Amino acid sequence: MDAESEARFVSGKIMELHFTDGADVKKGSLLFTIDPRPFEAALHSAEADLGRAKALLNFTKTQWSRVETLIQTKAVSQEEYDTRKNAVDLAQEQVRQGDAAVETARLNLDYCSIRSPIDGRTGHRLVDNGNVVKANETTLLSIERLDPIYADFTTPQNQLSSVQKNMKTGSLKVEVRLPDEPEKPIDGTLTFLDNAVADATGTVKLRATIANSDHRLWPGRFVRVRLLLATIPGAILVPAVSPQLSAKGAFVYVVKPDSTAEMRPVKTGQRQGDSIVIEEGIKAGEKVVATGQLGVTPGGKVREVPPAGGAAPAAGSGG
Repeated sequence: MDAESEARFVSGKIMELHFTDGADVKKGSLLFTIDPRPFEAALHSAEADLGRAKALLNFTKTQWSRVETLIQTKAVSQEEYDTRKNAVDLAQEQVRQGDAAVETARLNLDYCSIRSPIDGRTGHRLVDNGNVVKANETTLLSIERLDPIYADFTTPQNQLSSVQKNMKTGSLKVEVRLPDEPEKPIDGTLTFLDNAVADATGTVKLRATIANSDHRLWPGRFVRVRLLLATIPGAILVPAVSPQLSAKGAFVYVVKPDSTAEMRPVKTGQRQGDSIVIEEGIKAGEKVVATGQLGVTPGGKVREVPPAGGAAPAAGSGG
């Protein structure tokens, strides 16, 4: 089983399987039975040893009780008294040792029944009936938790302060997207931030927990994870290809009402998919050139080119 799903078992012969490969199991479900007979015999032997130790303790207590009365009248020596008392102490320790041996034998017998430590789905079994397995050596089965499921990802260390700052305001949300279904994000919550930055990569590990009752997400599958640090109300978004760079910084071509282009310096913010936030420089509702910027000149005419798929038209260079 994997590290998260590790279960204790003893060395012995597999007698019975109680699941099928790929089955959904609940925590506590019986998976394997190891031959219990040697461990039943060991338990009976430990119980017999404990019974003898208790009988010896009762006998030594009786003897000590007698000399305890006689010591007052000097009928027995101090040495005899000390010997009897020491015998009682020794017998008490033997009883405690016997109790521990019985408890160990019971645990070993319990470990003959291997149960699932978590809710999850079984993989392909690695042993069959009749196989002899060794404790702490043999891998029997891997069980993966499917609901909830975890998505591990990293963030550069220069983003760590922002993550920590926003974590103080409450739980951070994440969006998980499958490569073949990028338009259907799955919501989750950030539940873990590692306690150190990895020296080799300069990144810090994070973990998101996602409800997965429909099993859309699958253990080991690659996904795209987006961590939502904050929401910007009224943000102005333009196509990410619209901003251009000049010696003075980023700019966009704004299409004026008379269909001429105006070069406008802007301050860009975070990226949102195929769009980017414009923090300063344009107002909501203004049109910007998204294609053909190399053919646009300030004050020159531009025309709108309807894109394929019926989306909003993009401005292009005009003649």
